[in-house]
Amino acid sequence: MPGLEKLLTEQRNPASAEIDTLPTEELLRIVNAEDRKVADAVGREIPAIARAVDAIVEAFQRGGRLFYIGAGTSGRLGVLDASECPPTFSVPPDLVQGIIAGGPAALSGAAEATEDDPAIGARDLTERGFTARDVLVGIAASGRTPYVLGAVEEARRLGAVTVGISCTPDSELAR
Repeated sequence: MPGLEKLLTEQRNPASAEIDTLPTEELLRIVNAEDRKVADAVGREIPAIARAVDAIVEAFQRGGRLFYIGAGTSGRLGVLDASECPPTFSVPPDLVQGIIAGGPAALSGAAEATEDDPAIGARDLTERGFTARDVLVGIAASGRTPYVLGAVEEARRLGAVTVGISCTPDSELAR
């Protein structure tokens, strides 16, 4: 496993290398230009995203649920999306659930100790009553967060569908 300094998510972006020295308008143009790349990156992944959406719909049709799991910002994004589903789509609050390493306290503060333990990820998943009928979406920008990988391994052991969201194409989670 490469050190953190070798990870794609930890590399400097040459386009923004001097961003702190630029006038505000130029800084914002750089950010906007980089943001445009996101749509193209998502576009390249549409076949995989479609497979994930279809699997989630099938799980819902057979009484399953959708779980997101992550640590830090990745976990917060999963919890945020899950929390928006009941008011936006009028679904029961347990249909889409978000799990973050460190529990609710980690929504507003760091909880690094738990993100390095795959057993805690597996435990947090099973404590929510996760079953083979459910779908797990593991979120980890690096694609190597042990907490997330432990939960994904447990979901696979149970025979559930798993989905990975990562910014690192050849990461363990991406595979």
